[in-house]
Amino acid sequence: MKTPTTLRFALIASALAFAVSCGSSSSTPTTPTPQGATAVSIVTNARTLTTTAYAPNPVTISAGTMVTWTNNDTIAHNTTSDTGVFSSGSMAAGAQYSYTFANKGTFPYHCTIHPGMVGTVVVQ
Repeated sequence: MKTPTTLRFALIASALAFAVSCGSSSSTPTTPTPQGATAVSIVTNARTLTTTAYAPNPVTISAGTMVTWTNNDTIAHNTTSDTGVFSSGSMAAGAQYSYTFANKGTFPYHCTIHPGMVGTVVVQ
């Protein structure tokens, strides 16, 4: 027979496990996108996607515009320029990264953790 302390521990552990497993993810950023920035979402289950892992994709902006990527997935991702122009580093769930595009051009990027995830910023 289990002791009251063991039962109490088992109940607390079960309640914590239930609470963690019932967590939800949201498609909205946990913090607002900076004013004037263009928002790009890293969508739920992005690691299994390719050109739809980042939304919108491609994103078209004017020179001088900031783009803010928000990780709306439940696992870490990053946003890394194919040519080394920018790199977010690892972004935990809910994290954001912003970069201002000063020059016109086409800027392909990907997630180095999940290389199949690809996106493009077109700066006009």
